[in-house]
Amino acid sequence: MELKDYRRQYTKGGLARATLPKNPLDLFTQWQADAAQAGLADPTGCVVATVQPDGSVRQRFVLLKGFDEHGFVFFTNYQSDKAVALASYGRASMLFPWNELDRQVSISGEVTKISEEASDAYFSTRPYASQIAAWTSDQSRPIASRSDLEAQYQRAVERFEGHDVARPPHWGGFRLKPQRVEFWQGGSDRLHDRFVYDFDAAWILTRLQP
Repeated sequence: MELKDYRRQYTKGGLARATLPKNPLDLFTQWQADAAQAGLADPTGCVVATVQPDGSVRQRFVLLKGFDEHGFVFFTNYQSDKAVALASYGRASMLFPWNELDRQVSISGEVTKISEEASDAYFSTRPYASQIAAWTSDQSRPIASRSDLEAQYQRAVERFEGHDVARPPHWGGFRLKPQRVEFWQGGSDRLHDRFVYDFDAAWILTRLQP
């Protein structure tokens, strides 16, 4: 089958303006719970898009680790390409591709680092192997081979043998404060439902054509 022949109907349901809350976080909370309950492999997974210092645009998959009225939090190496881009431009977009539910959520806004205390608190909850990995990888930098990466990991294991693993100073969290949140629900015959919340002193809700 050729790529042009792949298509399907979207039949999971629709969105009605009368049922939508005033605050997009309320709807996101419900949709995030639905994604987890549906057994998606990565219900907290999202694609973060950034504008790089050279003007190019890149995307990568990260895991959402918390959200509230202050924003959406994820963690990374502060020396990675994404972190360099966020430090340079300070804005990003997150896309949650819940395809199995015929849903997508796109969130855009300003991005800032969270406090060191908050990063410490989260890092302490990570599995040991993940803590070691944070010390292992010079994220986004070239490396000659898989064996070299495994050797770096082993050196980190030996460094912390018998000790708690402290958070690396180059690793921590970012918070995206939403200014635009779009909810997409697939509809039959490509008549999808799209609603966008824009923040201007208060949240303003608009239906968009599909």
